[in-house]
Amino acid sequence: MKRCLKYLAACVAFALLMVSCEKEQIFDETLLTGKWQSGTLFYRYFSDGSGYTWDTSDDVTEEEAQDFTWTLVKSELTHLHIMEIGGVVPRVYTVTELTATTLKYRDDFGRTYSFIKVFDL
Repeated sequence: MKRCLKYLAACVAFALLMVSCEKEQIFDETLLTGKWQSGTLFYRYFSDGSGYTWDTSDDVTEEEAQDFTWTLVKSELTHLHIMEIGGVVPRVYTVTELTATTLKYRDDFGRTYSFIKVFDL
């Protein structure tokens, strides 16, 4: 009898753990392609996993933008910024919303970013 109770308790605990787990969202990476804006900050994503970014408040134009490559796996968006002097700088974000017109993500420090699509490729 004690064995049955232990087995039942283990099954109940497992069921509660499974219910409490948060389901990870999966976002469609094809929605990223295009030009995104947040204030003076711009990102342009291409379907081949490349892109570039610039900030007009730093007096940088689109022609002078910094190149990066990107991947989107489930909700993890990774940018590998390509430095002019060589090397790459990785940045990893968690996407919280991605639609045809809205992009929102956060970094590991809790900072959130919100963009609107201003041009679709």
